[in-house]
Amino acid sequence: MSGNHPGLHAPRPAPPERSPELVLDIARVLGVAARQAVRAEFRFDAAAPLTVRVGLSVEGGPHVAWRIGRDLLRQGLYSASGLGDVQIWPVYAAREAAVARLQLASGDMAALFELPVPPLARWLEHTYALVPAGRELAAVDWDVATAELTRPRR
Repeated sequence: MSGNHPGLHAPRPAPPERSPELVLDIARVLGVAARQAVRAEFRFDAAAPLTVRVGLSVEGGPHVAWRIGRDLLRQGLYSASGLGDVQIWPVYAAREAAVARLQLASGDMAALFELPVPPLARWLEHTYALVPAGRELAAVDWDVATAELTRPRR
């Protein structure tokens, strides 16, 4: 409610628009000539715009989810990006057949995937239309966030 006016409500901001998910059939690189088909689901949430959720699954196998920095993912489509657990770099530069490789590592395990650049680049640009670069933290109430961080733990 707003002030002493019963029934008068402060306007609520519209919920952030969500980007449709992008589903791609990608390949896990097993060797020089060996590939395994993988279904990749890319999801963007405008309420948490710094990352993209990537779900990976193989038919009859487990589903694995990773959160990857949106900027890291976009940069890696055109030049090497990332350190440590998540790295991505372009491999084939032909415009229509552009491919990037994504390496995900956890502990002593790693997996290498090939991603088609054109559909992923178009989808990522749509996410930047929803939440422009540099505006990801514009909706953060820093007073509340700071109070939460400095609150004594019990």
